[in-house]
This record gives sequence, C-alpha cells and structure tokens, in this order.
Amino acid sequence: MAKVKTAMMKAAMAGLYHTGAHRLLAPYTQGVGVIFTLHHVRPEPRMPNPFAPNRILEVTPEFLDTVLDQVTEAGLDVITLDEAVDRLGGSDAKRFVCFTFDDGYRDNLQYAYPLFKRRGLPFTLYVPTDYPDGHGELWWQALEEIIARADDEIALRRDVETWRLPTVTVADKDRTFEEVYWWLRSIDEESQRRVVRALAEAYGVDLSAECREQVMNWDEIRTMTDDPLVTIGAHTEGHYAIAKLPERQAMDEMAGSADRIEAELGKRPVHFAFPYGDPGSAGPRDFALAAEAGFKTAVTTRKGMLFPDHRQHLTALPRVSLNGDYQSLTYTALYLSGAPFALWNRFQQVNAA
Repeated sequence: MAKVKTAMMKAAMAGLYHTGAHRLLAPYTQGVGVIFTLHHVRPEPRMPNPFAPNRILEVTPEFLDTVLDQVTEAGLDVITLDEAVDRLGGSDAKRFVCFTFDDGYRDNLQYAYPLFKRRGLPFTLYVPTDYPDGHGELWWQALEEIIARADDEIALRRDVETWRLPTVTVADKDRTFEEVYWWLRSIDEESQRRVVRALAEAYGVDLSAECREQVMNWDEIRTMTDDPLVTIGAHTEGHYAIAKLPERQAMDEMAGSADRIEAELGKRPVHFAFPYGDPGSAGPRDFALAAEAGFKTAVTTRKGMLFPDHRQHLTALPRVSLNGDYQSLTYTALYLSGAPFALWNRFQQVNAA
C-alpha cells in the first residue's frame, strides 16, 4: 500500500511539474521560506536491500549536495532558525531555506556536516537526549530489523490476543511492517515501547546497541557545537509523541531535553522539534507547552511553506521532508514553489489547529 501511495503521489507531482502549473502558482504559494527536514544522510549501499521500509528517512550525500546547489542557484538564502524568526517579522523580502536534521545520527557528522561546512551554510540538529546517552530506542529501525530476521512470521500481543503476520516474501514483509508500524503509532507511548521491547527480545535485537551504533554520542555532538554554523535544538528525551502524553510528562520531556543539552553542551537550546510532528503527535496544547518551556520556535512535520503570519505561531512551524523516495530535483523544484503544499492544505497558509 505504501508503494502504491508513493507511485500515485509521484505521478501527481510529475503532472504538476510538467504542466508548469507550479510556476504559475508560485507567486501565491511559495511564501517567504521553507524549513527542510532530514534524518539520515549516507551513501546508497552497494547492494540495496529490497526490504527497506525506513529508506524514506535517508538521502544520499550526492542528492543533498545537488539540493544545496539548486537552492543557491534559485537565489534563496540558507539561514539559521534565529534569522528566520527575524525575517518573518521584518521587511527582508528575500526568500530563505532552513535545513534541519532530526535525531542526531552519526552519518550527519560524517556526510552532511562536511557539505555545509565547505559552503559555509548553517543547519540545525535536533537531539533527543536519551539517544547520545546511549539508551534511546529507535523502535522503527528495530521493527524493520525484526521483520527482516523473521523467515515465516512474527507474533506479538495485540490487546489480549496473539497477532501473527507473515514475513515469507518481501511483499509480506512490507505489508507486515506497514500494518504493525501504524498500529504502534496509534496506541499509547508506554504500550508501544513495551510491545517493541518484547519483540526485540524475542528476535534478538539489542535496542541500546542499535542506538549507540547509529547515533552520535555527546563527544561527537560537541565536535559540531563549536562551529557557529551548527545550532543544536531539543527533540524530547525519549522521542515520544508529545500529544499522547499527559501534560506534566509532556512538559518534562520538552524541558528535560533542554536541561540535558544545556548540561552537556553549556548552552540551553531555544529551538525544538516535535517527534513525528504530525497532527496526532503535536497539537495546540503542545504548541502552547513549547512556548511555556521557553522555546523560541518549535517545528512540526505538517507540510507547508513559511508565511509572515507564522510569526504568530512560532511553536507550530511547518516543515518539508527531503524524503528518500523522492530524491530528484524535479520534486525539490516543486517544493520550493510551494504549489504541492498549497493544494494539500487547500491554500490555507497557516495551520496551528
């Protein structure tokens, strides 16, 4: 189903691009800027795995390099989030782009940072503080590994029953991942982690080891924080969907991650990213909590461009994902026009509901 949706979306976007409609719409849809979301940046494996449901979270260094070229050639400024806030409230009419990276993956240091460093361009790294402490849970990665290892089926507890799903073929594995992933996203956070921990134990996946392998430790993060091009933002402690948490716990996750970053790096972060960032993971209560916690901005994954009215909603900012399934400058040209998101949002510029 996910592959079908991707194919349909690509077809729709190709039509938008080849008709030139995005260029006609751009004066009305491009806004004043855009915040791009990235996760992994790493080379394409020599032998790509046919079962790789999390590939949407990774782009190659070569693709990111071409996007930086494209943005520069389009005449957009690459700026910090602090400057973006100033421009939203000011008179500078030149359009801009902010680049943000979620989760603190080690490949951001290895492959992304050198690209920005060479060009003298800034970016923001959002850190969930359990991760560099070495005991984070990349549960979506673990789920992929569990299903990859299972030859015939996986079994897990769903409510009071045992749920068995096939894993014989790649198609089986894709369907099973999608079904389990979205079920896990729908339940409460404590139950979600409990299910994943039980699966990981049953299938021999070490959650802490996987975190330590993929995510930077504090010393590695420190190598970037000395560079004024790099802004460190908070991303909760345990990468929980804030909207699903009781208010006190939600505040503890947000403020606690800022406390931890300040203790390790000597500077308190003023920018925050909501984990997952969709409407089910961050809503009006949470936008208010982010402001109460002292954050200047908080970003979501709601698709959209930045407009001057976002100055009144700085803790509910939209972002646009550089998705591993859409590594083409055709798609990024569409993104920069804002046209796909205007159509998606029915031409509503700000959505903080």
